[in-house]
Amino acid sequence: MDNAVYNPNGKIWLFWTNDCTCNILETDEQHITGEIEHVNHINTFFISFIYAKCKDYHRRPLWDRHLNFSNCDLPWCTIEDFNVITSSEEKLGGMPYNMNKSFDLVSVIEACGLTDIGYTGQQYTWWNQRSEEARVWKRLDRAMVNDKWLELMPQTTILHLPSVGSDHFPLLIEIIANVKNNVRYFKSLHCWVHHEGFMDLVKACWDRPVNGDPMWTLHQKIKRLTSTLSNWSKKEFEDIFAIVKEYEEKIKIVEEEVILNNTEESRTQLHYINAQYIKYLKLEESILKQKTQLQWFKKGDANTKYFHALMMGRRRRPFIHKICTGDDVWVQGDHNIASATCEYFQKIFSRHNNKINEDILQCIPTLITL
Repeated sequence: MDNAVYNPNGKIWLFWTNDCTCNILETDEQHITGEIEHVNHINTFFISFIYAKCKDYHRRPLWDRHLNFSNCDLPWCTIEDFNVITSSEEKLGGMPYNMNKSFDLVSVIEACGLTDIGYTGQQYTWWNQRSEEARVWKRLDRAMVNDKWLELMPQTTILHLPSVGSDHFPLLIEIIANVKNNVRYFKSLHCWVHHEGFMDLVKACWDRPVNGDPMWTLHQKIKRLTSTLSNWSKKEFEDIFAIVKEYEEKIKIVEEEVILNNTEESRTQLHYINAQYIKYLKLEESILKQKTQLQWFKKGDANTKYFHALMMGRRRRPFIHKICTGDDVWVQGDHNIASATCEYFQKIFSRHNNKINEDILQCIPTLITL
């Protein structure tokens, strides 16, 4: 490694070679965030390297910085030790897990629009190094990315490596630039139809004339309508999650004024803000329901499942990262995977000398009569 930097308390060290240009944007006791360029990569991106505090109230400044970075237009990845899990399934052994400890992290993941990119390898990334009876395993380390990252580098993968000399397991991240043009599909939201101007907008857009044969006309009208609704949604609904948080803060301020002064004006203002807050809260709930494709859970362990589904609700486009060709030989890379796949099917569909053993067909019951 040719370069290095460390955070103020010396608990995070970042090394890089001269193939990278790293501009450190911010360092504090829980993270180092830098803007990175690589000679073999077409995109500029930035990464936050995390070593979070153990106590939840000590981690709150870190979550505030995440909310600040989420406004960036660049691809962003936040990776490493968050010292908290997001669901009870990410812990093995020890006392039953209290999901209240995870609420802050799960909320930040959703508010920042982050997606957990998953992993390959063993499930847990930390263990307490105790005997079998007292052993505890957790997935404390992870990588999460924003939508811009998924758009430009959807094939990013995380591999959990074996642990050597530490209670944590190293994470290996592989970044592959997406040079193809991805098709972005139109998605409608259920809450649109309840907006008072929705039907008028759709009718006005659809009624605008288009010249051509019937199928061409239909195609052009649908294309125009999807563009119109997308732009309209951005204008009317903006960032629902940010608006809800904004009204929560307003309610606190006005409630204090009502308690202190108790004027009719302050009470009217509080009533209005409450009404707006409920309106946007319902929109937020509607969007989350549709995104996660889950029913709302109200009590008990259902909350654990709901929050975990909420965090994982943003879906990535699936892809084949590597395949096993037999004898534990793994092949990576799009070209190599395609060649190995073609070779495999060419072999099994061109075996002229090998007879097929039909004895196994006797295990299948006959369901069609003569």
